[in-house]
Amino acid sequence: MSKENGTGKIKKPSGRGSDFAFQAAVLAGAGILSRVIGLLYRSPLFQILGDEGNGYYGTAYNIYAMILMIATYSIPTAVSKIISGKLALGEYKSAKRVFRCAFVYVVIAGGIAAIITYIGAPWFVGEHPNAIISLRILAPTIFLSGFLAIFRGYLQAYNTMVPTSISQILEQIANAVVSIMAAYFLSRPFAPGTSEHAKYGAAGSAMGTGAGVLCGIIFILLAYTSKRKEIDAAIAQDKTVDVESYGKLFKQIIIIMTPIIVAAFVYNIVATVDMKVFYMILGDKGVDKLTQVNLYGVYSGQFTVLMNVPVAIAASVGIALIPNISGAYTKGDMKASNHFLNEALSITMLVTIPCAVGMGVLAKPIMDLLFKGADPLAAKSLTVGCIAIVFYSLSTVTTSVLQGIGKVMEPVKNATIALLLHLIFLAALLKYTKLDLYALILGTIFYSLLMCIFNAASVRRYQNAGTDFKRIYLAPTIASLFMGVVAYGSYKLIYMILPSNTVSLFAAIILAIIFYAVAIIKAGGYSEAELEALPKGASIVRLAKKLHLFKSL
Repeated sequence: MSKENGTGKIKKPSGRGSDFAFQAAVLAGAGILSRVIGLLYRSPLFQILGDEGNGYYGTAYNIYAMILMIATYSIPTAVSKIISGKLALGEYKSAKRVFRCAFVYVVIAGGIAAIITYIGAPWFVGEHPNAIISLRILAPTIFLSGFLAIFRGYLQAYNTMVPTSISQILEQIANAVVSIMAAYFLSRPFAPGTSEHAKYGAAGSAMGTGAGVLCGIIFILLAYTSKRKEIDAAIAQDKTVDVESYGKLFKQIIIIMTPIIVAAFVYNIVATVDMKVFYMILGDKGVDKLTQVNLYGVYSGQFTVLMNVPVAIAASVGIALIPNISGAYTKGDMKASNHFLNEALSITMLVTIPCAVGMGVLAKPIMDLLFKGADPLAAKSLTVGCIAIVFYSLSTVTTSVLQGIGKVMEPVKNATIALLLHLIFLAALLKYTKLDLYALILGTIFYSLLMCIFNAASVRRYQNAGTDFKRIYLAPTIASLFMGVVAYGSYKLIYMILPSNTVSLFAAIILAIIFYAVAIIKAGGYSEAELEALPKGASIVRLAKKLHLFKSL
């Protein structure tokens, strides 16, 4: 992590594995907490919106997310990648100029995207006009998000992940509070269960998204201000004479961002195209619009929300990975680059595999707790689709790896091929079967699996890194499968003794976590030295020794 030395100059990122593990842990922890907050507020929000309101909000949000990704989402990745490369070479002046170029880009691209979204809202939502107002409320957020993105990317390049982490949490808190309050007060004049109630409730939820981004901007600006003296001190000591011109740096940003934008477009158009195909084919089959939007509400408002919690961990690991792997790759240090790759995969699989198994076996009690009165299809969908958590997480990290080593076109190519195959698969399921909602779930699994396969092949081709299959994949899988038995069995047993879903669920989760922690070591997932490299690793090792967990290793 970037630190200040005795002269006041910021040290270049060390690239040590422990630093990366810490940064990944900080971002992953923030990602988990923000997603948990997201889950908690989704519960009362569901009681206000219902499946219909969730369907309208999900329809608007998918379009918003797609445009946001095209306009500004690639900014943190591009800024972090370019600046981390400059910092690795001690070019602090050029790094500052990259930041300024990105600022200009955000103003132009974000502004145009926001205007197009607002004006084109009726066209974007198509046959579901009740989602227009939600999309128009989300439009200004696209412009604001760009500014949040560039400051996050700039600080991340200095391996300063804490501001990003805190801003994510504050953003989600503001989102939760405003979403619930606005949804409640906007929908209150209309009778519950009516389309008007759902329509204006969804619009209130959209207001929360904008409020969250605004709160995140305020905090990240304060964080940048506190860091600015250190950054300026480093720039002042940069003796580089031939500083790259703004034109050249802007060109670098565009060159790096263009394929990332295309990749982001392909990634996020999946949800939008799935939605359009789902509505279109079900409409052709004679399914009424209310049923369509209710089913999609289950998918977007419950299944996807829960699935994204562990996937956020992988995204955080990927964000933390880019500056480290990019810096190592820039200096030609393939050993360090390969180390970061293995560490990123290990951390991701260590967490997401047990999350997927746990959500799969405890789907019904989880849904009953978070979405009281939800359609039974929600729990069944999570049980069927939980494996997509692992596939999406793995493909997210490998995408970051490819972007970090400069192979930015590989994820684009992979995502495009996966999208085309996925659409054929999804359309066939919807048209020739009666799976309906399950077709969306199976399509999600299929797409994420294809991305895993294609990205893994690309990483092997360019990174030429050996992976520890036993530690990264096998040990977490074996431990998670046994953990799933413990989680399900303990829930059933505790519920028989004390018929409380909440108590039984939390007790089962705690027992499952303890069992998994023991099982992962017994399965050979981590040695003593590897555990010590993790955040709080020394404490984990001391506890493991007291329990004699290393005895069989």
